[in-house]
Amino acid sequence: MSDAIKHECGISVIRLLKPLEYYKEKYGTAFYGVNKMYLMMEKQHNRGQDGAGFASIKLDMTAGERYMSRVRSIEKQPIQDIFAQINERVNKAFVEHPEYKENVALQKKNIPYIGEVLLGHVRYGTFGKNSIESVHPFLRQNNWMHRNIIVAGNFNMTNVHELFDNLVQLGQHPKEMADTVTVMEKIGHFLDDAVAKLYKQIKKEGHTKQEASPIIADRLKVAKILRRAAKNWDGGYAMAGLLGHGDAFVLRDPVGIRPTYYYKDDEVVVVASERPAIQTVFNVKYEEIKELEPGHAIIIKKNGNVTFNQILEPVERKACSFERIYFSRGSDKEIYQERKELGKLLFPQILNSIDNDIKNTVFSYIPNTAETSFFGMVKEAQNYLNKKKEEQILAIGSQITSEQLHEILEVRPRIEKVAIKDAKLRTFITQDSSRDDLVAHVYDITYGSVKKGDNLVIIDDSIVRGTTLKKSILKILDRLDTKKIIVVSSAPQIRYPDCYGIDMAKLEDFIAFRAALALHQENGTQQHIDKIYQKCLEQVNSKDQDVINYVKEFYAPFSALEISKKIGELLSPADIKSEVQIIYQTIENLHLACPKNLGDWYFTGNYPTPGGNRVVNKAFINFYEGKNERAY
Repeated sequence: MSDAIKHECGISVIRLLKPLEYYKEKYGTAFYGVNKMYLMMEKQHNRGQDGAGFASIKLDMTAGERYMSRVRSIEKQPIQDIFAQINERVNKAFVEHPEYKENVALQKKNIPYIGEVLLGHVRYGTFGKNSIESVHPFLRQNNWMHRNIIVAGNFNMTNVHELFDNLVQLGQHPKEMADTVTVMEKIGHFLDDAVAKLYKQIKKEGHTKQEASPIIADRLKVAKILRRAAKNWDGGYAMAGLLGHGDAFVLRDPVGIRPTYYYKDDEVVVVASERPAIQTVFNVKYEEIKELEPGHAIIIKKNGNVTFNQILEPVERKACSFERIYFSRGSDKEIYQERKELGKLLFPQILNSIDNDIKNTVFSYIPNTAETSFFGMVKEAQNYLNKKKEEQILAIGSQITSEQLHEILEVRPRIEKVAIKDAKLRTFITQDSSRDDLVAHVYDITYGSVKKGDNLVIIDDSIVRGTTLKKSILKILDRLDTKKIIVVSSAPQIRYPDCYGIDMAKLEDFIAFRAALALHQENGTQQHIDKIYQKCLEQVNSKDQDVINYVKEFYAPFSALEISKKIGELLSPADIKSEVQIIYQTIENLHLACPKNLGDWYFTGNYPTPGGNRVVNKAFINFYEGKNERAY
């Protein structure tokens, strides 16, 4: 993606179902789980590179022995930093106590991080907040083992203010309004309540306080706690948690916005944001990995029993399509095919744009994530040419000469790697003109890859802000003396902010919004914008379920083609010689390519939860009033 867009997080839970001695005997190390967690986090580093965290719980430790460990990092390479710290602690223990090396019981008792229940998290820091305190997992501690909770998630709540107020009404005094804290404290409140009630019941049965502890662990109903805690959540989430005594869970939102996959055998249960991570790390087949149903939680009890419980009523599935276009790993079997299909479905628009002149057109892509959709686009170009060749050959018939046949078969799509992304350049000079000059060199070109007067078709995953296109890519592509530069987006026009975990919060950041605004200004329809603002204001105090997305009316007067044309004009540098055209994917083709992930609110404004409509209207109010802040 030429525009840098940040995604919230990736999660991983590993529960070892056998004693640690089993893994030492079979795999040569009791740190089998820790090693696998390192790989799981590395295989999901695409989901977050600003911070990472790891936590573990040891089962059946005696009082006074440490049973929980946590380590977090915001270093440049946070995953490596975390596991370097773990490795250092382990090696130091082995040097100081050689007797630990072959004794798993001593390792478990004395070395931190080793354990049967493990939680990993990778994070992007959004909105300028990237302190160590913001890095998951979060920890809520208590002297009662059962009341300890470790939480990490891939999520964002749209109604964090409401959740905060709920905690205050429950008598709590939360230390901050961050959604992670409010979510954890909400779970923690009902966990405390459940433990207290169980204790009273068990005490009535005649058990001592000490005897009550393992009974509480056995009887604790995690599903009931989650149902009470998640009752008012509005957002997209895959929420993972570990309880101090060893229960673990992962809960997915009822719309299925954020992805969650799991695998289970007789040795391990693993849950993650990415299917190919599980596939690769545990060497299992695609078919063996399942998707957690929306609104459901996978719950792994301390005794190893695994259940799947409906926590919230599932609604119409609207899994995030942006996951498929860009964020998720392209090595996933389904995602790879979907991205190729996105490229394929764009070809008719491309063909029309170049007036069917494939002979004088070069096809390329913006590295590196648009490569797969590029393959789909080129394959469709090949199919088109093959059909044309067949028609030509059949038209000439048996009289065709070798020269004619060779000339027909010689025509093929011209494929070149035109754009090259250099190492990330740091804009250390503060003056705008100097900084813009540095940005212009983020990309380089392969000179000689395009002939003078050719058309150049170059595909990108999505065009969100268009800043890099205007300041870097188009300027440098223009040096090739092309007749026409056609920039193709495998995603439709991004018109609306996200509020479920992707860092796209302000309307005026979107080039599609700025293009529609320019069209309003050209047409003298400022009063139309004023009316939308008034409608948004009138709904500020309405309940979320009653709010209507009035920002749709901002785009309604214009067709998608009109907006695309205006985007092309806005992104064309003043001194560019080539004609520039922008082509976007259609909504219909997006749904054809990604039939299981129909969450398209970025493009259509059809938010899957009531909180989304409130957020988009607030974003419009912020724009109108000149407030440079996010809407949630």
